[in-house]
Amino acid sequence: MRRLTVYSRSQCHLCDELLRELEPLVSGRATIEIVDIDTDPALRDRYDILIPVVCADGRELFHYRLDRAAVLSWLAES
Repeated sequence: MRRLTVYSRSQCHLCDELLRELEPLVSGRATIEIVDIDTDPALRDRYDILIPVVCADGRELFHYRLDRAAVLSWLAES
């Protein structure tokens, strides 16, 4: 199964909102890995003010708000 990575941090309301919308969109078609950027200084430096950031297959798909078109396009690539 394909995997999306969501770079996030605790107590991030945008992250929580994005995950609530993303999970049903990819259910059964992809898994979601959540990575807390505050556990890794390099990730924190890279994504600090951009979170949530959604990546797949080594590339950034979008950040801040859910981009349904980007997710659906990525799912169609499989």
